[in-house]
Amino acid sequence: MSETAGVREVKSAARTVELLELLAARGDRPARLQELADDLGVPRSSMYALLQTLIARGWVRTDTTGSLYGIGIRTLLTGTSYLDSDPRVRLVRPYLDEASEALGETIHLGRLDGPDVAYLATRESHEYLRTISRVGRRLPAHAGALGKALLAERPGAGLPAGPYRSLTPHTHTTPDTLAADLAAIRARGYSIDREESVLGITGYGFALRYDAPAQDAISCSVPVTRLTPEHEDRIVAVMQEIRIRVESATTGGTVNWRR
Repeated sequence: MSETAGVREVKSAARTVELLELLAARGDRPARLQELADDLGVPRSSMYALLQTLIARGWVRTDTTGSLYGIGIRTLLTGTSYLDSDPRVRLVRPYLDEASEALGETIHLGRLDGPDVAYLATRESHEYLRTISRVGRRLPAHAGALGKALLAERPGAGLPAGPYRSLTPHTHTTPDTLAADLAAIRARGYSIDREESVLGITGYGFALRYDAPAQDAISCSVPVTRLTPEHEDRIVAVMQEIRIRVESATTGGTVNWRR
């Protein structure tokens, strides 16, 4: 059993969190009881009891047959509360609006969370609307502009052993190619994702250095069909200016949450 600062982990609480994270990661793919029991390595009867408890409280939902399980509406309310209460998200949101209006492209705010980046806010382009919002979703840090901008802020941290998961034929899948890209990002001052996470989309990522090392980043995503050298120059200029203004607007007096 693991310990944190001398406090023993509560097994039932850990199992509940693991179950919710598993269901959230499945997205629109509901799971059966036996699948969940097998994935978490717990007895079927224990998993059933846990699911029924969470269903009663709205954290898990089930279909009319009672055989399929998915994430519940209470998780949405908790996630919304996180975004509304986070001082960094409140600070950055108006600047995302400015960048979106200036460039006409999709602008993101993301935060590093382990090996992934979690999307905290998005302003969609009127020219390229996604059918599903990215807010609350995750992307491997090695595969996108946000994540690479943040990984480049950690030159001494080392990279996990590959191969890495490939999202497109352009995704970095080895530590050597990723390390070379991160070195170029540090020299350049921002990251470029050339169809590494989504085919047909180029992204530009800028770490926000109000924390050390940076935990948050902003990015601009643009379809390659609209990307010209002049437009690329303007994207970089606007996003660099937005980064400077965000970092300058950061003030004390807010809770310094542990990540």
